[in-house]
Amino acid sequence: MPDYDAILFDNDGVLVEPPSDETLRTAAEDAFRAVGVESPDEEHVAEILRGVTPESLDAVCGVYDLDPDEFWTARDRHASAAQRGEFREATRARYDDVAAIEELSHDFGVVSSNQHATIEFVLDHCEFRDLFDTYYGRELGLESLDRKKPNPHYLDRAMADLGAETALYVGDSESDVVAAHRAGLDSAFVRRDHCRGVELSVEPDYEVTDLWGVEKIVNGG
Repeated sequence: MPDYDAILFDNDGVLVEPPSDETLRTAAEDAFRAVGVESPDEEHVAEILRGVTPESLDAVCGVYDLDPDEFWTARDRHASAAQRGEFREATRARYDDVAAIEELSHDFGVVSSNQHATIEFVLDHCEFRDLFDTYYGRELGLESLDRKKPNPHYLDRAMADLGAETALYVGDSESDVVAAHRAGLDSAFVRRDHCRGVELSVEPDYEVTDLWGVEKIVNGG
């Protein structure tokens, strides 16, 4: 049976439902308008929804002569506000199977590439605050874009907070698996409906269909 000091979790798609493309698209369009671009090209809107890199952001900003830091901060502010709206309007919620981990005795942390402000909101709205001992999302601003997964930066910080030497990181994307391995952690890939057909080019240590599977891993079931 694995003997982990801690269990770390991605947020979106693991603890709570992922944001919708429509929500992120509206937020991106609002961010463009906030910096004076009224009619951005659809391709450029799509480029900043998910998986943004410093290089792709620079390319988009170059088209409209935008300051990358100013635009990325606007994008994150609008994306965070839009996601909070999803929870308030009950179009997005926590997964019921979070109940599977609530009785585990491990230290818990959340490490997400979403905005830190969004994670703070989710912890309170979904009544997770007492469950997790530490949590990290990205700070507003361009610097945090370099620190998102698969960079293990926030995983390393969470491990330091917990004083843990061994941990399992639970995620729903290839970048989660890579970040875990770069941090020297085991990885568990949760193959929920939204990532059912995803093909990974890296091998997670475990693959499960829900958080009950995670509970079985750490309890040796």
